[in-house]
Amino acid sequence: MELKLYQIDAFTDTIFGGNPACVVPLDNWLSDDILLKITKENAVAETAFFVDKGEKIHLRWFTPEIEMDLCGHATLATAHCLKTILDYKKDEIVFETLSGDLIVKVEDGLYKMDFPSRMPIADTLPETISKSLNIQPKEILKSRDYVLVYENETAIRNIKIDRQLFDQINLDPGGIIVTAIGDECDFVSRFFTPQASILEDPVTGSAHCSLVPFWSKRLDKKVLYGQQVSERMGKLYCEDKGDRVIISGTAKTYSVGNFWIE
Repeated sequence: MELKLYQIDAFTDTIFGGNPACVVPLDNWLSDDILLKITKENAVAETAFFVDKGEKIHLRWFTPEIEMDLCGHATLATAHCLKTILDYKKDEIVFETLSGDLIVKVEDGLYKMDFPSRMPIADTLPETISKSLNIQPKEILKSRDYVLVYENETAIRNIKIDRQLFDQINLDPGGIIVTAIGDECDFVSRFFTPQASILEDPVTGSAHCSLVPFWSKRLDKKVLYGQQVSERMGKLYCEDKGDRVIISGTAKTYSVGNFWIE
């Protein structure tokens, strides 16, 4: 069986920036075992698979280890693939996913994703995670992911993880968000996942389901600009809509190809 494969850099306007995702269109679903093997072979943080059902597009996301309940950058990459490569005609894309229906609109050169809001609440940090961090947070919260708030952007950029300790924690399917007020934006963040083949996710759209409501309330702003200050760097244009958040960005196509499975 021959399949198409598109690799797209999401939340960036330059190649080699943002977060790379692979997008694979399917006529019908393959077994989960095959989907996971394809994802491992692609060796990026997430691969998105979709089946066009007419009114909606059934979308699923896999890391090299597990299926995810929500992934922002691979959703953006899929929307970019549909609109710029596959000539999808509708003005808005409705994705049917494990997190419910997700709508993506293309406006003003941005892919605008309508995602659920996940306001984090105060929590305590497991000792193993605390010991794995070279800098301790000033505030600890949790939604799906832990949200660790720091003093400033410099602290976020200087965070290092002791992976031997960090990988003793299983947060399936969550991770650790570190965040602070930004120097040249409203807020910055980084994202780390224990026991994952890729420790630091370059740009994490789903993390902003928690970051947007948190920083919206903290800064008393509904419209926010965030940067994920990984090595590849990501730019996210966000809006707090109460029980929903709008997470927007751009994307660039890196490669188009074919692959074969038996």
